[in-house]
Amino acid sequence: MIPASSSAYSQSRKFKEISYYTASSQRYYLLPFKFHRLSLEKEVIVNEIGDFLVIPTGTTSRIVAGEINPDNIADQELFADLIANFFISSTPLPELIEVLATRYRTKKSFLDYFTSLHIFVISLRCEHTCHYCQVSRVTSDKNKYDMKRVHIDAGIDIMMKSPNPHVTMEFQGGEALLAFENIVYAIERTKVEAEKHNKKVTYVICTNLALLTDEMIHFFSENSVLISTSLDGPAFIHNKNRHKPHASSHQLVIEGIRKCRATLGEERVSALVTTTALSLEHPEEIVDEYVRQGFRNIFLRPISPYGFATKSTDKNKYETGRFLEFYKKALNRIIQYNLDGYFIREDYAGIILKKMLTPFPVGYVDLQSPAGLVNNVIVFNYDGDIYASDEARMLAEMNDQTFKLGTLGESTYEEVFYGNKVSALSEVMINESLPGCSECAFQSYCGADPIFNHATQGDLAGHRPTSAFCQRNMEIIRYLISIMDEDKKTEKIFRSWITGKS
Repeated sequence: MIPASSSAYSQSRKFKEISYYTASSQRYYLLPFKFHRLSLEKEVIVNEIGDFLVIPTGTTSRIVAGEINPDNIADQELFADLIANFFISSTPLPELIEVLATRYRTKKSFLDYFTSLHIFVISLRCEHTCHYCQVSRVTSDKNKYDMKRVHIDAGIDIMMKSPNPHVTMEFQGGEALLAFENIVYAIERTKVEAEKHNKKVTYVICTNLALLTDEMIHFFSENSVLISTSLDGPAFIHNKNRHKPHASSHQLVIEGIRKCRATLGEERVSALVTTTALSLEHPEEIVDEYVRQGFRNIFLRPISPYGFATKSTDKNKYETGRFLEFYKKALNRIIQYNLDGYFIREDYAGIILKKMLTPFPVGYVDLQSPAGLVNNVIVFNYDGDIYASDEARMLAEMNDQTFKLGTLGESTYEEVFYGNKVSALSEVMINESLPGCSECAFQSYCGADPIFNHATQGDLAGHRPTSAFCQRNMEIIRYLISIMDEDKKTEKIFRSWITGKS
């Protein structure tokens, strides 16, 4: 209700008269940016394309109030940085607005060609009994859990319909090598179809390497297959996390890594860490093991709330704060190795740093906006069901079919990618418009994860103040910015992770 008194009304108004904003004495115009307090002494401002400046606490208020004076010697450097990095402009419309627009388009260019990664769950069988298994594996004698060739054919046909000229075909399990004959069939058929459709295909096999044979290695070499395996650290951690009856899974994976490297080359073999409660107690030892085995990168990731991982809560459940403590200790160990002359990159930090320090997009699904599910990845399950992402498939193993998009051989491409479920998902896939994300300074470095939100909070949009995804990413981003600001040697190391040059 408008107050009866016009004077009372004018006093209660939130906005000043238009003349206040158009006064000729205005030194500069504000461009869109957000800020976050890093510490008691410093804050960071971030613009729409991810450029950031670390400034003394209270500076943001001065910028917004128009108090930065280029005629003042103390403000000259700051004023120049603000202009150069598109935080303010000397004209209502920046002279380099097209440069700003081009950089924004480049950041979002991962959307240009649509789905790249096509995951084929070639078998749900596995001979390991990992307590944190996120796909609810079955024992190795149940052949009905192998992907039928009619479904393989249908998955390949959908992959060939992708508008993306460069697609990735990734084989997962269970243990994918238990269905090696079907992998051979799938790759041989894909090679024929790729030539027809003028597509370049990258092949990836996710495997524990325990079943590796010389025949398999030869096939991988002939077809330029990339190998992705799991290494959770030294033997006392790896064997506990990734149990194999009557054998040392650590010994088997190390032997497999060495054999693959000898034939395929070091750059074609990668490994992932999954952090259990046991892992959190040994961050330095895990990093040391990766260095001991000659790796130049390590991906530190928390356990996911899917599959068997949700059942062994004593081994797998831990607070996000504990993971962050582990992550920082491990990251500091990695930085020290780089300072001592051994190049090794932490991949999760590397993805975020690429978003911070370059104008280029990243292909990591969890840190994309719009979210990478469907836009960048699709999953074909062993039984022919189609899911929006690998995590969606894991939820299905827990009897939650929320993110099932169709069935191979029955659903058309249009029904899968443009159906009602994808339309509903698209409303919560953009962090620029999500509550709590839209005003976050770290928005451009983060992503949207409706599947994680659904699994942990029962809501696709999610609730940021209680989100483990939000808590983890915000603190990692804050930490990366802080240590770069405090130590230029660390910043130089981080930049080397992006370029790949030590």
